Order: sequence, then structure tokens, then C-alpha cells
Amino acid sequence: MTQRQPIGIFDSGVGGLSVAKEIRKLLPCEDLLYYADTAYCPYGEKDPAVIRQREKNIVKFLLSRGAKLIVVACNTASSAGLEELRNLFAVPIVGMEPGVKPAVAASRNGTIGVLATGVTIAGDRFAALVKRYAEHTRVITQPCPGLVELIESGKLADPETEKVLQGFLRPMLEQGADTIVLGCTHYPFLRPLIERLAGSDIAVIDTGAAVAKQVQKVLFEHNLAVPEGPPGSEQFFTSGNPQEVAKVMRTLWLHDNLQVQSLPLKTTE
Repeated sequence: MTQRQPIGIFDSGVGGLSVAKEIRKLLPCEDLLYYADTAYCPYGEKDPAVIRQREKNIVKFLLSRGAKLIVVACNTASSAGLEELRNLFAVPIVGMEPGVKPAVAASRNGTIGVLATGVTIAGDRFAALVKRYAEHTRVITQPCPGLVELIESGKLADPETEKVLQGFLRPMLEQGADTIVLGCTHYPFLRPLIERLAGSDIAVIDTGAAVAKQVQKVLFEHNLAVPEGPPGSEQFFTSGNPQEVAKVMRTLWLHDNLQVQSLPLKTTE
């Protein structure tokens, strides 16, 4: 393993770009490989066993391209299979978890809301997170079916997205939540809309920057961080339609010339 090898990042779709952007901001000299498993998006409605198999095959691909560290930039995938990935592969692996701990610290009235997928909310990792940090906090969970698909379509400011999001936010706000956790890496791309709909008194918690700091920490611990030098490169891959995925990625990554390579992977091998 060498310092010049890339960081591998994956998600069920384009959502993990919210994490990749934080990594790029903090680590400008690192090369990045990003895999969007768009053909199987959203993971939040899939059988966890299918998600775990997809994860394993994606990690194998990223390692075949020389990845020195893997970022599971997906709360659902982390919930379904992070520990299994760490047991299977020797490379350092950084995962995601909803920001329950910082939300508890930010809440003024002891009531927080968590927007996430059904798989994340039902998972043991989330239950353990709540038990560890929120035993004395009221935690209102809200699965958000359909929201990821709207973001994958690039409908970030669409009236349909606003209507769907309002339906998810209203029950939590009516129950007194003063802090909202974005428990899916897709949702930070809706943060301006969420903040407008929720109001200025509601805190919104996103863990992308914290994950980037953890990536930096792990790289230094393993002596894998790139020293100062030229800006790093990015390569993007998808299991879906590369032209359609590229349209959305260009908007989210703010790069008009971004290219996405088609790379379908089998679910079972």
C-alpha cells in the first residue's frame, strides 16, 4: 500500500458525493474513485443480504483499481454490512452512521428527528447508536421512501420534492423535534430546502464533514496520506446509465465536464 493510491468511495447512487465533496475539501491532494450503484438504487428498499453482496463486489472492484482505503458513503450500506466488510478485507474501511450524538448535544428540548431509510432505522447499528447516546432523548424516526429517487433524478428544488419532504418533516416538527438528523448521504443535497421548510429555529445535522475528518485520521494512522502536491484526480463509475448519472453528478459536483464510466457488477459471484 502506498500514499499515491486512491481512496475508494461508494454509495447506492449519487448521495455519497456529499461525503466525497467533504473529503475533497479536506484532502485536496488525494485521488478519488467513486462508484454509484445506481442500478440497485435505492438500497433502503432492498433485502440487507442483497446489499451486503453488492457491497462486497463493489469493494473488490475498488481494490482492483488500487484503493488504499474504502469509504462506505451510505448509511444503509453501513448498517447492513460494515462489520462484514471489515472482517473480509484488510484495507481500512470507514463507514457512516446517523449523527445522533451531535444531535443530542444540539437539542434544546430533548427531542430529535431522524430522516433515514427503513433499513437504517431498523438496523442493529442504529439501535445501538440510540442506546449509547440518546437514552434520555426522545428520538422520532422517519423513513423517507421515494426521496432518494427524487434526488437521483436531480429534482433538488422541484415542487414534487418539496411536497414529499414536507410530508416527512411535518410529523417530527409537530411532535416537537428541534433538531433534524440527515441519516442518508443523499439528504444533504436537500439541506437548503429542509432548512427552509423546517424553519430557522430547527438545527440540521449532517455527518459528511465528520466522516472526512475520520478518513484523514485513518490515513495518517496508516501512513497513507498524500503529502502536499498537485490537486488529486477523480474517477466516477456507475452500474446504471452513465449518461443519466453524469447529468446529475455534474450538478452536484459542480463540474461541467465530469465523465462517468459504465461498470455493471454482478450481484452474486
